[in-house]
Amino acid sequence: MKTLTITRPDDCHLHVRNGAMLKTVLPHTARQFARAIIMPNLKPPVTTVAQALAYREEILQAIPDGVNFTPLMTLYLTASTTIDEIKRAAECEHIHAFKLYPAGATTNSDAGVADVTKIYPLLAALEKYDLPLLIHGEVTDEDCDIFDRERVFIERYLLAIVTNFPALRIVLEHVTTKEAVEFVESASDKIAATITPQHLLFNRNAMLAGGIKPHYYCLPILKRETHRLALVKAATSGNPKFFLGTDSAPHLTHLKENSCGCAGCYSAFAALELYTEAFEQANALDKLEGFASFYGADFYGLSRNSGTMTLEKCDWMIPASYDETIPLKSGETLRWKMV
Repeated sequence: MKTLTITRPDDCHLHVRNGAMLKTVLPHTARQFARAIIMPNLKPPVTTVAQALAYREEILQAIPDGVNFTPLMTLYLTASTTIDEIKRAAECEHIHAFKLYPAGATTNSDAGVADVTKIYPLLAALEKYDLPLLIHGEVTDEDCDIFDRERVFIERYLLAIVTNFPALRIVLEHVTTKEAVEFVESASDKIAATITPQHLLFNRNAMLAGGIKPHYYCLPILKRETHRLALVKAATSGNPKFFLGTDSAPHLTHLKENSCGCAGCYSAFAALELYTEAFEQANALDKLEGFASFYGADFYGLSRNSGTMTLEKCDWMIPASYDETIPLKSGETLRWKMV
């Protein structure tokens, strides 16, 4: 196959930051994706409808002229979130979900929830107003091995949430383990998951073998090969519970390359090319369109996009950097390129 044409896709998990970095990274997403679910973990976090609408306007101003792209906004769920704010979010056409970060789980998550059981009244309100809950599914206990944090979160919290709120739509974001895949597969159709390109393409050796490579460091962290293979099988299965969410997370180089580098892989510059490479390796290019273009829209109750995009098989080298951000697979060759 020399070319591949699919319905224009959506990115169901994206970080675009704000300010100068927003203007650098947003065009990379907008050229490929029709829409994106925008994460709210700015400093300060986006916790109200008013803040989300202001952030949306900033994003709209950064879209290149002539490019059709729609940001789908989310709010950061905290212990201080009110039921009235959830109701306002449900009534706003631009708000599509709330995001749950366990406190300290990842970048800019200090305002996250320390005890999930304490926010059950808020989860009941989300269920009532049919607003999806997007979960960074990791515990943050110091005595829990970092490679086990996703599994333990499912066992300790997520099973109870699903039992107590059976009508609540939940996306377990950026799943990384065989256990997470099995949980989503066995749950009701209210439960879905996003999968990133880095977790489809790499295991933890990419980050740790031959020296520590900080630009492969993300949270949840890359896992063993057995887990990567489980993710590939899920993504390429045609199961509509699994769909595309890059979790593309740009950071300035000096914040990644230091004694305590921050978490996040920047993949938006070539997200579709990276996913296409992963699906080709699995001999499943025929399953890419559903994963990238249909299942996320269906879960969020959005109409499917009408336009198309085409990729061609064409070797090209990934730039060493985009301004002050080092991309995933910097300086390496990709086999597919968007036309």
